[in-house]
Amino acid sequence: MTEFVTASDGIRLAFERLGAGKPIMLVHGFGSSRGQNWKSTGWYGTLTDAGRQIVAMDCRGHGESDKPHDEALYGHDRMAEDVRTVMDAAGVGSCDLIGYSMGGFIGLRLAAQLETRIDSLSLGGVGAYYLTGPRIASEGSRAALSAALLTDDKSSITDPRGRMFRDFADQPGKDRVALAACMRAMSPALPAETLSQLQQPILVVCGEKDDISGPPEPLARAFRRGFSATISGRDHMSAVGDRRTRQAVLDFLEL
Repeated sequence: MTEFVTASDGIRLAFERLGAGKPIMLVHGFGSSRGQNWKSTGWYGTLTDAGRQIVAMDCRGHGESDKPHDEALYGHDRMAEDVRTVMDAAGVGSCDLIGYSMGGFIGLRLAAQLETRIDSLSLGGVGAYYLTGPRIASEGSRAALSAALLTDDKSSITDPRGRMFRDFADQPGKDRVALAACMRAMSPALPAETLSQLQQPILVVCGEKDDISGPPEPLARAFRRGFSATISGRDHMSAVGDRRTRQAVLDFLEL
């Protein structure tokens, strides 16, 4: 059942709770939703069958949450605050967090801000390129992807990454203007010094063919307690739904 909580700036955030046991926060990727990223790919069943409670949210601009068109209402620090707001509304004191792509960027910021409330962090679709500046977080990349999301002439999109994001944003129920605003406001990576000071165990799992994230091992080595897994034959869009990705996270959570 969908529940709602209102953020400090008036944006309504949608979330749902399932299962019982120690809670896991699920934070989806850009352009996705809790249902598309986690439910339809088997994560809900996998985690609840493993005896865990899940709290899955729709980030602002996505799913059933409000979709403002003002880029000033986005950014990863603000969206990390949204996760904390949902945790409070769901009665979650501390939890494990699983974030995919954008959700991983948000999860890293939350882990740095709320060390005592994030017990572990699983990052999917976030890898080596985070260390050199996320390929979708440079000013030029954000502008190009935003333009691809907004153009009326879809045939004018020649960049394969831009076309991929546009095709994804064209799916029913998505707001391209809100997603473009979210893209323009995407925050830069955390500095290496911050990453090295994180105390939580952190898993980095990426598809072997993920040219958006890069390989997982270099990022895992940036953490004090970093672990990595590579999903062979998968790319950025397909790794999230692979049973091997789910199993890698389950194995990590049992450490």
